Amino acid sequence: MSQRVAHIITRCVAGAGGVAVRGAVSLPPDLYRSTLIVGSGDILLDTARAHGVEVVVVPELVSPISPMQDARALRSLDRLVRAGEFDVVHTHSAKAGVLGRVAAARAGVPRVVHTMHGFPWHDFQSAAVRQAYIRTERRLSHVTDIYLAVGTGVAVEALRRRVARPEQLVTIGPAVEPASVTLSPASRARARALLGLRQDATVVGTVGRMDFQKAPEVMLEALTRMTVPATLVWVGGGPLLEETARRARSLGIEDRVLLLGNRDDVARLLPAFDVFAMSSRYEGLPCAIVEAQGCGVPVVATSVNAVSDVVVPGVTGLLVAPQNPGELARAVDHALTHPLQAAAWADRAMAQLGARYDASTLGTTLCEVYTPEPAAGRPHPATVARWDRAS
Repeated sequence: MSQRVAHIITRCVAGAGGVAVRGAVSLPPDLYRSTLIVGSGDILLDTARAHGVEVVVVPELVSPISPMQDARALRSLDRLVRAGEFDVVHTHSAKAGVLGRVAAARAGVPRVVHTMHGFPWHDFQSAAVRQAYIRTERRLSHVTDIYLAVGTGVAVEALRRRVARPEQLVTIGPAVEPASVTLSPASRARARALLGLRQDATVVGTVGRMDFQKAPEVMLEALTRMTVPATLVWVGGGPLLEETARRARSLGIEDRVLLLGNRDDVARLLPAFDVFAMSSRYEGLPCAIVEAQGCGVPVVATSVNAVSDVVVPGVTGLLVAPQNPGELARAVDHALTHPLQAAAWADRAMAQLGARYDASTLGTTLCEVYTPEPAAGRPHPATVARWDRAS
């Protein structure tokens, strides 16, 4: 008899949403029946439905903390989880991770899994807020059977903060689709034609949600400090899209900044980039970096969380400190003015990816963690008590 799995995520978009959907559709349909429960989503919901995954939208499940909305969302999740009689509840992202696991615990779901794509706490918030998030996750570890950490840096942070016990952690890569388009003169020409760019233009590109985490203002400032005149292409929408456009105008670089908003043809656009650059303040391990490397584009990124799993400094790309536009500008300049070295980074990056970041690899891991060994289970209450005192 097949197992019923609920995959719960707040916003089923971009990297985390892609991992959630690709994980669900990679499961053997004769062994698992998946339901995707989301607050909102994009074309990924159509992908899930096309593969036979039931999709349930809970509009009150929103990303910002909202006590009234959160209470409504929890009531909806309680009802859905109880009615679904799920064997496994698998949560993603901070808000869905909290509410979904609480609902699973209340319903007595046998197996609870949470994917840590990154963390809601970071160095750019107050210590009180950061500690509140950490304490919440430590409590939730008592009702969580397995944590899937997207990248080594995420797993290390979870252990360092004592939000997960060693035996709970499994490190995974972000599942991405195999590169459908790789870098070549022809694919670059087609991509630049799609974007309306000159074929001889120097192009720095990025893909990501335009919000505080991704630091678009840092990317714009870096563009003004670069010695190589370049056009910036940013693929992705978000709350800072209009503000970023205004900032580009105030800096006098609007003619060198192309803000595309959300696109469903990212794979076709990546070859347009001479360098893929990321200015994020914090991350897990972005799918966009893996996709750029799979395409053959050299990468310059901020040295946050698990990015160093794939961007090894001086070997498969360059890393810079977050919130340092001058350093980002110098690193991108170096990549553009040393094309043979940058091409070598890209070649080594493509070679190291292997099958680790394929959806099929994630599917195999999910099958393993969804079915525990007979002796497995949540810790004995005395173990939990000791863990609480240590925390």
